[in-house]
Amino acid sequence: MKKTYDILIIGSGIGGLVSALILAKEGLKVCVLEKNNQYGGNLQTFSRDKLIFDTGVHYLGGLSKGQNLHQFFSYLEIMDDLELHKMDENGYDKITFGDDEIEYPHAQGYENFVEQLSNYFPEEKENLKDYCEEIQRVCNHFPRYNVIGKDNYSEEILHLNTKRFIESITQNKKLQSVLLGSNFLYAGDSENIPFYVHALTVNSYIQSAYKCVKGGSQISKLLIRKLREYGADVHKHSEVAEFIFNENNILSSVKTKSGKEYFAKQFISNIEIRSLTKIIGEERLKKSFLNRILSWEPISSCFSVYLVLKPQTIPNFNYNIYHYSSEESVWNAYRYDKKSWPETYMLSSTPSKNHPEFAESLTAISYMDFDEVKSWQNTINTVAEEYERGKQYEKFKLEKAEKMIDALEKKIPNLRDSIKHIYTSSPLSYRDYIGSFEGNMYGYMKSSENPLKTMVSPRTKIDNLFLTGQSVNMHGILGCTIGAFNTCAEILGKEKIDERLTKVLNRTNEN
Repeated sequence: MKKTYDILIIGSGIGGLVSALILAKEGLKVCVLEKNNQYGGNLQTFSRDKLIFDTGVHYLGGLSKGQNLHQFFSYLEIMDDLELHKMDENGYDKITFGDDEIEYPHAQGYENFVEQLSNYFPEEKENLKDYCEEIQRVCNHFPRYNVIGKDNYSEEILHLNTKRFIESITQNKKLQSVLLGSNFLYAGDSENIPFYVHALTVNSYIQSAYKCVKGGSQISKLLIRKLREYGADVHKHSEVAEFIFNENNILSSVKTKSGKEYFAKQFISNIEIRSLTKIIGEERLKKSFLNRILSWEPISSCFSVYLVLKPQTIPNFNYNIYHYSSEESVWNAYRYDKKSWPETYMLSSTPSKNHPEFAESLTAISYMDFDEVKSWQNTINTVAEEYERGKQYEKFKLEKAEKMIDALEKKIPNLRDSIKHIYTSSPLSYRDYIGSFEGNMYGYMKSSENPLKTMVSPRTKIDNLFLTGQSVNMHGILGCTIGAFNTCAEILGKEKIDERLTKVLNRTNEN
Protein backbone atom coordinates (compact mmCIF):
# COMPACT_ATOMS: atom_id res chain seq x y z
CA MET A 1 0.00 0.00 0.00
CA LYS A 2 1.42 3.36 -0.92
CA LYS A 3 1.16 5.94 1.84
CA THR A 4 -0.77 9.06 0.85
CA TYR A 5 -0.52 12.16 3.04
CA ASP A 6 -3.24 14.78 3.35
CA ILE A 7 -0.63 17.51 2.99
CA LEU A 8 2.95 17.43 1.80
CA ILE A 9 5.12 20.48 2.49
CA ILE A 10 8.25 21.19 0.48
CA GLY A 11 10.84 23.15 2.46
CA SER A 12 11.12 23.68 6.20
CA GLY A 13 11.52 27.43 6.56
CA ILE A 14 9.33 28.93 9.25
CA GLY A 15 6.43 29.33 6.77
CA GLY A 16 6.52 25.61 5.98
CA LEU A 17 6.89 24.45 9.58
CA VAL A 18 4.12 26.71 10.90
CA SER A 19 1.78 25.62 8.07
CA ALA A 20 2.60 21.98 8.82
CA LEU A 21 1.87 22.36 12.52
CA ILE A 22 -1.42 24.25 12.02
CA LEU A 23 -2.63 21.41 9.75
CA ALA A 24 -1.25 18.59 11.92
CA LYS A 25 -3.10 20.09 14.91
CA GLU A 26 -6.31 19.64 12.86
CA GLY A 27 -5.64 15.92 12.62
CA LEU A 28 -4.34 15.90 9.03
CA LYS A 29 -1.57 13.51 7.96
CA VAL A 30 1.34 15.82 7.23
CA CYS A 31 4.81 15.31 5.77
CA VAL A 32 7.62 17.90 5.48
CA LEU A 33 10.57 17.43 3.10
CA GLU A 34 13.77 19.46 3.54
CA LYS A 35 16.81 19.28 1.23
CA ASN A 36 19.37 20.38 3.82
CA ASN A 37 21.05 18.85 6.82
CA GLN A 38 19.27 21.32 9.11
CA TYR A 39 15.62 22.37 9.26
CA GLY A 40 14.45 25.96 9.49
CA GLY A 41 15.63 27.98 6.46
CA ASN A 42 16.66 31.38 7.85
CA LEU A 43 16.35 30.01 11.40
CA GLN A 44 19.41 27.81 10.91
CA THR A 45 22.35 28.24 13.24
CA PHE A 46 25.87 26.88 13.04
CA SER A 47 28.47 26.14 15.65
CA ARG A 48 32.12 27.22 15.70
CA ASP A 49 34.51 26.95 18.66
CA LYS A 50 31.55 25.54 20.66
CA LEU A 51 29.65 28.80 20.16
CA ILE A 52 26.32 29.17 18.36
CA PHE A 53 25.92 31.67 15.51
CA ASP A 54 22.69 32.70 13.81
CA THR A 55 22.57 32.80 10.02
CA GLY A 56 19.44 34.90 9.66
CA VAL A 57 17.40 35.63 12.76
CA HIS A 58 19.18 37.90 15.21
CA TYR A 59 16.22 39.18 17.20
CA LEU A 60 12.44 38.92 17.39
CA GLY A 61 9.63 41.38 18.10
CA GLY A 62 6.02 41.14 19.30
CA LEU A 63 6.73 38.37 21.80
CA SER A 64 5.50 39.95 25.03
CA LYS A 65 2.16 38.82 26.47
CA GLY A 66 -0.79 39.96 24.41
CA GLN A 67 1.33 40.82 21.34
CA ASN A 68 0.79 39.15 17.97
CA LEU A 69 3.76 36.77 17.68
CA HIS A 70 3.18 35.72 21.30
CA GLN A 71 -0.42 34.79 20.37
CA PHE A 72 0.61 32.87 17.25
CA PHE A 73 3.38 31.00 19.09
CA SER A 74 0.98 30.24 21.97
CA TYR A 75 -1.43 28.65 19.49
CA LEU A 76 1.49 26.61 18.10
CA GLU A 77 2.35 25.57 21.70
CA ILE A 78 5.98 26.67 21.53
CA MET A 79 5.79 30.00 23.41
CA ASP A 80 6.41 28.63 26.91
CA ASP A 81 9.50 26.68 25.88
CA LEU A 82 11.30 29.52 24.11
CA GLU A 83 14.39 30.76 25.94
CA LEU A 84 14.35 34.50 25.38
CA HIS A 85 16.43 37.40 26.55
CA LYS A 86 14.90 40.88 26.45
CA MET A 87 17.04 43.48 24.72
CA ASP A 88 17.82 46.93 26.11
CA GLU A 89 14.48 48.66 26.69
CA ASN A 90 15.92 52.13 26.11
CA GLY A 91 17.56 51.16 22.84
CA TYR A 92 17.31 47.68 21.30
CA ASP A 93 18.72 49.20 18.09
CA LYS A 94 21.20 52.06 17.95
CA ILE A 95 21.80 54.00 14.76
CA THR A 96 25.18 55.59 14.04
CA PHE A 97 26.58 57.67 11.17
CA GLY A 98 30.14 58.25 9.94
CA ASP A 99 32.33 59.78 12.64
CA ASP A 100 29.39 61.07 14.71
CA GLU A 101 29.84 59.45 18.11
CA ILE A 102 26.17 59.67 19.10
CA GLU A 103 24.24 56.38 19.10
CA TYR A 104 20.60 57.22 18.34
CA PRO A 105 18.32 54.73 20.12
CA HIS A 106 15.17 52.92 19.01
CA ALA A 107 13.49 52.11 22.33
CA GLN A 108 10.85 49.54 23.30
CA GLY A 109 7.33 50.83 23.96
CA TYR A 110 5.84 53.69 21.93
CA GLU A 111 6.06 56.29 24.72
CA ASN A 112 9.60 55.26 25.50
CA PHE A 113 10.48 55.32 21.77
CA VAL A 114 9.31 58.95 21.60
CA GLU A 115 10.95 59.82 24.94
CA GLN A 116 14.40 58.44 24.11
CA LEU A 117 14.63 60.09 20.70
CA SER A 118 13.25 63.38 22.08
CA ASN A 119 16.44 63.60 24.15
CA TYR A 120 18.29 64.16 20.87
CA PHE A 121 15.49 65.91 18.96
CA PRO A 122 13.53 67.86 21.63
CA GLU A 123 11.58 69.96 19.11
CA GLU A 124 10.42 66.79 17.26
CA LYS A 125 8.38 65.20 20.06
CA GLU A 126 4.97 65.68 18.42
CA ASN A 127 6.31 64.43 15.07
CA LEU A 128 7.67 61.32 16.76
CA LYS A 129 4.24 60.68 18.32
CA ASP A 130 2.68 61.01 14.85
CA TYR A 131 5.22 58.56 13.47
CA CYS A 132 4.34 55.93 16.11
CA GLU A 133 0.61 56.44 15.58
CA GLU A 134 0.89 56.09 11.83
CA ILE A 135 2.97 52.93 12.11
CA GLN A 136 0.30 51.37 14.30
CA ARG A 137 -2.49 52.54 12.00
CA VAL A 138 -0.87 50.96 8.94
CA CYS A 139 -0.21 47.68 10.78
CA ASN A 140 -3.81 47.53 11.98
CA HIS A 141 -4.90 47.59 8.34
CA PHE A 142 -3.13 44.32 7.62
CA PRO A 143 -4.94 40.99 7.48
CA ARG A 144 -4.06 38.92 10.57
CA TYR A 145 -1.59 41.47 11.95
CA ASN A 146 -3.85 41.58 15.00
CA VAL A 147 -4.25 37.78 14.81
CA ILE A 148 -7.85 37.90 13.55
CA GLY A 149 -9.95 40.50 11.79
CA LYS A 150 -9.44 42.28 8.43
CA ASP A 151 -9.59 40.07 5.37
CA ASN A 152 -8.14 42.19 2.64
CA TYR A 153 -5.49 44.75 1.95
CA SER A 154 -6.36 48.41 1.76
CA GLU A 155 -5.19 49.81 -1.60
CA GLU A 156 -4.44 53.19 -0.06
CA ILE A 157 -2.08 51.67 2.51
CA LEU A 158 -0.24 49.58 -0.10
CA HIS A 159 0.63 52.66 -2.16
CA LEU A 160 2.08 54.74 0.69
CA ASN A 161 5.75 55.36 -0.03
CA THR A 162 8.35 55.24 2.77
CA LYS A 163 10.39 58.21 1.57
CA ARG A 164 7.38 60.47 1.07
CA PHE A 165 5.92 59.41 4.38
CA ILE A 166 9.09 60.00 6.42
CA GLU A 167 9.57 63.40 4.74
CA SER A 168 5.98 64.32 5.63
CA ILE A 169 6.56 63.42 9.31
CA THR A 170 9.66 65.55 9.83
CA GLN A 171 11.81 68.05 7.92
CA ASN A 172 14.82 67.18 10.09
CA LYS A 173 17.19 65.28 7.79
CA LYS A 174 19.05 63.61 10.62
CA LEU A 175 15.87 62.38 12.30
CA GLN A 176 14.64 61.03 8.95
CA SER A 177 17.84 58.95 8.73
CA VAL A 178 17.52 57.80 12.34
CA LEU A 179 13.93 56.61 11.82
CA LEU A 180 15.04 54.67 8.76
CA GLY A 181 18.16 53.36 10.47
CA SER A 182 17.04 49.75 10.85
CA ASN A 183 16.00 49.44 7.20
CA PHE A 184 18.60 46.68 6.94
CA LEU A 185 15.65 44.55 8.11
CA TYR A 186 14.02 44.98 4.71
CA ALA A 187 17.17 45.56 2.66
CA GLY A 188 17.74 49.25 2.74
CA ASP A 189 15.66 50.61 -0.11
CA SER A 190 13.75 53.42 1.57
CA GLU A 191 13.14 55.44 -1.58
CA ASN A 192 10.89 53.01 -3.42
CA ILE A 193 9.66 50.63 -0.79
CA PRO A 194 6.02 50.78 0.36
CA PHE A 195 5.65 52.27 3.82
CA TYR A 196 3.74 49.18 5.02
CA VAL A 197 6.97 47.14 4.72
CA HIS A 198 8.75 49.62 7.00
CA ALA A 199 5.79 49.73 9.42
CA LEU A 200 5.32 45.95 9.66
CA THR A 201 9.05 45.46 10.14
CA VAL A 202 9.71 48.00 12.90
CA ASN A 203 6.40 47.98 14.76
CA SER A 204 6.78 44.62 16.46
CA TYR A 205 10.29 45.52 17.72
CA ILE A 206 9.01 48.79 19.18
CA GLN A 207 6.40 46.67 21.01
CA SER A 208 9.11 44.36 22.38
CA ALA A 209 12.50 43.07 21.25
CA TYR A 210 14.07 39.77 22.26
CA LYS A 211 17.01 37.57 21.38
CA CYS A 212 16.75 33.78 21.23
CA VAL A 213 19.17 32.57 23.88
CA LYS A 214 20.42 29.58 21.88
CA GLY A 215 19.94 31.08 18.45
CA GLY A 216 16.96 31.12 16.09
CA SER A 217 17.15 27.38 15.49
CA GLN A 218 15.43 26.77 18.84
CA ILE A 219 12.21 27.95 17.12
CA SER A 220 12.50 25.34 14.36
CA LYS A 221 13.51 22.64 16.87
CA LEU A 222 10.41 23.33 18.98
CA LEU A 223 8.17 23.33 15.90
CA ILE A 224 9.64 20.00 14.71
CA ARG A 225 9.18 18.50 18.18
CA LYS A 226 5.51 19.57 18.20
CA LEU A 227 5.02 18.27 14.65
CA ARG A 228 6.28 14.85 15.69
CA GLU A 229 3.99 14.90 18.75
CA TYR A 230 1.08 15.45 16.34
CA GLY A 231 2.19 12.49 14.22
CA ALA A 232 3.73 14.37 11.28
CA ASP A 233 6.64 12.92 9.27
CA VAL A 234 9.62 15.22 8.82
CA HIS A 235 12.57 14.28 6.57
CA LYS A 236 15.82 16.06 5.81
CA HIS A 237 18.27 15.34 2.95
CA SER A 238 15.12 15.06 0.81
CA GLU A 239 15.38 17.51 -2.07
CA VAL A 240 12.28 17.53 -4.25
CA ALA A 241 13.36 17.27 -7.90
CA GLU A 242 10.14 16.52 -9.76
CA PHE A 243 6.37 16.99 -9.58
CA ILE A 244 4.22 14.16 -10.91
CA PHE A 245 0.80 15.00 -12.37
CA ASN A 246 -1.92 12.43 -13.07
CA GLU A 247 -3.96 12.19 -16.28
CA ASN A 248 -6.42 14.84 -14.99
CA ASN A 249 -3.53 17.25 -14.59
CA ILE A 250 -3.76 17.09 -10.79
CA LEU A 251 -0.50 17.06 -8.80
CA SER A 252 -0.39 13.58 -7.30
CA SER A 253 3.14 13.10 -5.95
CA VAL A 254 6.68 14.46 -5.79
CA LYS A 255 9.96 12.69 -6.38
CA THR A 256 13.13 13.50 -4.47
CA LYS A 257 16.64 13.60 -5.95
CA SER A 258 17.28 10.13 -4.51
CA GLY A 259 14.23 8.81 -6.40
CA LYS A 260 11.84 8.41 -3.48
CA GLU A 261 8.19 9.21 -4.27
CA TYR A 262 5.77 10.86 -1.84
CA PHE A 263 2.01 10.94 -2.52
CA ALA A 264 -0.39 13.53 -1.11
CA LYS A 265 -3.83 15.06 -1.68
CA GLN A 266 -2.57 18.63 -1.30
CA PHE A 267 0.84 20.29 -1.43
CA ILE A 268 2.36 23.46 0.03
CA SER A 269 5.56 24.92 -1.41
CA ASN A 270 7.80 26.76 1.03
CA ILE A 271 10.70 26.99 -1.41
CA GLU A 272 11.98 29.88 -3.49
CA ILE A 273 9.33 30.73 -6.05
CA ARG A 274 11.74 30.64 -9.04
CA SER A 275 13.00 27.20 -8.02
CA LEU A 276 9.38 26.10 -7.75
CA THR A 277 8.55 27.20 -11.31
CA LYS A 278 11.44 25.06 -12.60
CA ILE A 279 10.20 21.96 -10.73
CA ILE A 280 6.58 22.45 -11.84
CA GLY A 281 7.73 22.83 -15.44
CA GLU A 282 7.35 26.22 -17.05
CA GLU A 283 4.99 24.84 -19.70
CA ARG A 284 2.37 24.25 -16.99
CA LEU A 285 2.37 27.88 -15.90
CA LYS A 286 0.67 30.85 -17.47
CA LYS A 287 3.16 32.89 -19.48
CA SER A 288 1.97 36.09 -17.78
CA PHE A 289 2.55 34.63 -14.29
CA LEU A 290 6.00 33.34 -15.22
CA ASN A 291 7.04 36.64 -16.79
CA ARG A 292 5.85 38.53 -13.73
CA ILE A 293 7.97 36.38 -11.41
CA LEU A 294 11.01 36.54 -13.66
CA SER A 295 10.74 40.34 -13.76
CA TRP A 296 11.02 40.63 -9.98
CA GLU A 297 14.30 42.06 -8.78
CA PRO A 298 15.90 40.04 -5.98
CA ILE A 299 16.72 41.92 -2.79
CA SER A 300 20.44 42.26 -2.15
CA SER A 301 22.40 39.50 -0.46
CA CYS A 302 24.94 39.93 2.29
CA PHE A 303 28.35 39.03 3.60
CA SER A 304 28.66 38.14 7.29
CA VAL A 305 31.72 38.10 9.51
CA TYR A 306 31.58 36.07 12.72
CA LEU A 307 34.25 36.88 15.30
CA VAL A 308 35.07 34.57 18.19
CA LEU A 309 36.60 36.77 20.89
CA LYS A 310 39.28 36.17 23.50
CA PRO A 311 37.67 35.90 26.96
CA GLN A 312 36.81 39.11 28.80
CA THR A 313 38.22 41.52 26.24
CA ILE A 314 35.17 43.31 24.75
CA PRO A 315 32.21 44.49 26.84
CA ASN A 316 28.88 42.95 25.78
CA PHE A 317 26.12 45.24 24.46
CA ASN A 318 22.46 44.26 24.59
CA TYR A 319 21.40 45.99 21.37
CA ASN A 320 22.17 45.98 17.64
CA ILE A 321 24.22 48.71 16.02
CA TYR A 322 23.26 49.86 12.52
CA HIS A 323 26.08 51.94 11.13
CA TYR A 324 26.07 54.08 7.95
CA SER A 325 28.97 55.92 6.37
CA SER A 326 26.69 58.99 6.05
CA GLU A 327 23.13 60.09 6.80
CA GLU A 328 22.31 60.13 3.07
CA SER A 329 23.40 56.53 2.55
CA VAL A 330 20.43 55.34 4.64
CA TRP A 331 18.00 55.86 1.76
CA ASN A 332 19.39 53.11 -0.42
CA ALA A 333 22.05 51.45 1.66
CA TYR A 334 22.17 48.30 -0.47
CA ARG A 335 23.84 50.29 -3.27
CA TYR A 336 27.53 50.50 -2.44
CA ASP A 337 30.87 51.25 -3.98
CA LYS A 338 33.11 48.16 -3.89
CA LYS A 339 36.15 50.30 -3.09
CA SER A 340 34.64 51.72 0.08
CA TRP A 341 32.82 48.54 1.24
CA PRO A 342 31.43 48.13 3.91
CA GLU A 343 29.59 51.45 3.90
CA THR A 344 26.87 49.98 6.11
CA TYR A 345 26.83 47.19 8.65
CA MET A 346 24.71 45.67 11.36
CA LEU A 347 26.64 44.57 14.43
CA SER A 348 25.42 42.38 17.30
CA SER A 349 27.11 40.65 20.22
CA THR A 350 26.51 37.52 22.28
CA PRO A 351 27.26 37.53 26.02
CA SER A 352 29.76 35.09 27.51
CA LYS A 353 28.15 32.33 29.58
CA ASN A 354 30.44 32.78 32.57
CA HIS A 355 31.00 36.53 32.36
CA PRO A 356 27.84 37.98 30.77
CA GLU A 357 29.17 41.54 31.02
CA PHE A 358 31.66 40.54 28.27
CA ALA A 359 30.94 39.42 24.71
CA GLU A 360 32.03 35.97 23.55
CA SER A 361 31.34 36.69 19.90
CA LEU A 362 30.36 39.44 17.46
CA THR A 363 28.45 39.17 14.18
CA ALA A 364 28.75 41.89 11.53
CA ILE A 365 26.69 41.85 8.34
CA SER A 366 26.89 44.08 5.29
CA TYR A 367 25.28 44.10 1.86
CA MET A 368 26.92 42.23 -0.96
CA ASP A 369 25.80 41.85 -4.56
CA PHE A 370 25.74 38.33 -5.97
CA ASP A 371 27.92 39.61 -8.84
CA GLU A 372 30.88 39.69 -6.47
CA VAL A 373 30.79 35.89 -6.09
CA LYS A 374 29.53 35.06 -9.58
CA SER A 375 32.78 33.40 -10.64
CA TRP A 376 32.07 30.61 -8.10
CA GLN A 377 28.35 30.33 -8.77
CA ASN A 378 28.58 26.79 -10.18
CA THR A 379 29.91 25.39 -6.90
CA ILE A 380 27.60 24.11 -4.17
CA ASN A 381 28.88 23.73 -0.63
CA THR A 382 26.67 22.58 2.25
CA VAL A 383 26.93 19.95 4.96
CA ALA A 384 24.75 17.73 2.75
CA GLU A 385 26.88 18.34 -0.38
CA GLU A 386 30.44 19.37 0.37
CA TYR A 387 32.69 20.91 -2.27
CA GLU A 388 35.68 23.17 -1.97
CA ARG A 389 35.46 26.52 -3.76
CA GLY A 390 39.22 26.90 -4.02
CA LYS A 391 41.98 29.23 -2.88
CA GLN A 392 40.77 32.31 -4.76
CA TYR A 393 37.44 32.17 -2.94
CA GLU A 394 39.13 31.80 0.45
CA LYS A 395 41.36 34.78 -0.39
CA PHE A 396 38.31 36.82 -1.44
CA LYS A 397 36.53 36.07 1.87
CA LEU A 398 39.60 36.86 3.94
CA GLU A 399 40.08 40.25 2.22
CA LYS A 400 36.43 41.12 2.88
CA ALA A 401 36.72 40.05 6.53
CA GLU A 402 39.79 42.28 6.93
CA LYS A 403 37.91 45.26 5.46
CA MET A 404 35.01 44.63 7.83
CA ILE A 405 37.34 44.49 10.85
CA ASP A 406 38.98 47.75 9.72
CA ALA A 407 35.52 49.37 9.69
CA LEU A 408 34.58 47.90 13.09
CA GLU A 409 37.81 49.08 14.70
CA LYS A 410 36.62 52.67 14.27
CA LYS A 411 33.86 51.79 16.71
CA ILE A 412 35.73 49.24 18.84
CA PRO A 413 39.39 50.34 19.02
CA ASN A 414 41.93 47.46 19.29
CA LEU A 415 39.28 44.94 18.23
CA ARG A 416 41.91 43.01 16.26
CA ASP A 417 43.85 42.16 19.43
CA SER A 418 40.70 40.65 20.94
CA ILE A 419 39.87 38.27 18.06
CA LYS A 420 40.51 34.56 18.51
CA HIS A 421 38.97 33.24 15.26
CA ILE A 422 37.26 34.66 12.17
CA TYR A 423 34.51 32.92 10.17
CA THR A 424 32.57 34.26 7.19
CA SER A 425 29.59 33.57 4.97
CA SER A 426 28.96 35.00 1.50
CA PRO A 427 25.92 35.25 -0.79
CA LEU A 428 26.80 31.71 -1.94
CA SER A 429 26.40 30.37 1.61
CA TYR A 430 22.95 31.99 1.84
CA ARG A 431 21.98 30.62 -1.56
CA ASP A 432 23.13 27.07 -0.77
CA TYR A 433 21.83 26.80 2.78
CA ILE A 434 18.65 28.82 2.59
CA GLY A 435 17.81 28.25 -1.06
CA SER A 436 17.06 31.90 -1.85
CA PHE A 437 17.61 33.16 -5.39
CA GLU A 438 21.20 34.52 -5.62
CA GLY A 439 21.35 34.40 -1.83
CA ASN A 440 18.86 37.27 -1.44
CA MET A 441 17.96 38.14 2.13
CA TYR A 442 14.23 38.77 2.00
CA GLY A 443 12.72 37.69 -1.30
CA TYR A 444 12.11 40.39 -3.90
CA MET A 445 12.07 44.18 -4.11
CA LYS A 446 8.68 45.73 -3.43
CA SER A 447 7.64 49.06 -4.89
CA SER A 448 4.99 51.52 -3.71
CA GLU A 449 4.36 52.38 -7.39
CA ASN A 450 3.20 48.85 -8.13
CA PRO A 451 2.73 47.03 -4.82
CA LEU A 452 0.62 44.20 -6.26
CA LYS A 453 3.31 43.18 -8.75
CA THR A 454 5.22 41.24 -6.07
CA MET A 455 2.21 39.97 -4.12
CA VAL A 456 1.25 36.39 -4.79
CA SER A 457 -1.86 34.58 -3.65
CA PRO A 458 -1.20 31.48 -1.52
CA ARG A 459 -3.55 29.70 -3.97
CA THR A 460 -2.02 28.70 -7.31
CA LYS A 461 -3.60 27.81 -10.66
CA ILE A 462 -2.80 24.17 -9.82
CA ASP A 463 -5.83 23.29 -7.68
CA ASN A 464 -4.06 21.36 -4.94
CA LEU A 465 -0.82 23.38 -4.74
CA PHE A 466 -0.45 26.29 -2.27
CA LEU A 467 2.38 28.70 -1.49
CA THR A 468 3.88 30.00 1.72
CA GLY A 469 7.15 31.68 2.81
CA GLN A 470 8.90 34.98 2.22
CA SER A 471 8.24 35.11 -1.54
CA VAL A 472 4.53 35.35 -0.69
CA ASN A 473 3.89 38.92 0.47
CA MET A 474 5.99 39.46 3.61
CA HIS A 475 9.33 38.27 4.99
CA GLY A 476 10.61 37.90 8.55
CA ILE A 477 9.50 35.64 11.40
CA LEU A 478 6.25 37.53 11.87
CA GLY A 479 5.60 38.00 8.13
CA CYS A 480 6.09 34.31 7.34
CA THR A 481 4.08 33.19 10.39
CA ILE A 482 1.12 35.38 9.38
CA GLY A 483 1.58 34.10 5.82
CA ALA A 484 1.39 30.49 7.01
CA PHE A 485 -1.92 31.14 8.81
CA ASN A 486 -3.23 32.77 5.61
CA THR A 487 -2.11 29.77 3.52
CA CYS A 488 -3.82 27.37 5.93
CA ALA A 489 -6.97 29.52 5.89
CA GLU A 490 -7.15 28.74 2.13
CA ILE A 491 -7.03 25.01 2.92
CA LEU A 492 -9.09 24.76 6.12
CA GLY A 493 -11.34 27.80 5.65
CA LYS A 494 -10.90 31.20 7.26
CA GLU A 495 -13.67 30.56 9.80
CA LYS A 496 -11.89 27.55 11.27
CA ILE A 497 -8.55 29.39 11.61
CA ASP A 498 -10.30 32.40 13.19
CA GLU A 499 -12.18 30.17 15.60
CA ARG A 500 -8.92 28.47 16.73
CA LEU A 501 -7.12 31.79 17.18
CA THR A 502 -10.07 33.40 18.98
CA LYS A 503 -9.71 30.72 21.69
CA VAL A 504 -6.07 31.71 22.17
CA LEU A 505 -7.01 35.39 22.40
CA ASN A 506 -9.73 34.65 24.94
CA ARG A 507 -7.36 32.55 27.05
CA THR A 508 -4.79 35.38 27.06
CA ASN A 509 -7.43 37.89 28.05
CA GLU A 510 -8.58 35.72 30.94
CA ASN A 511 -5.05 35.46 32.27
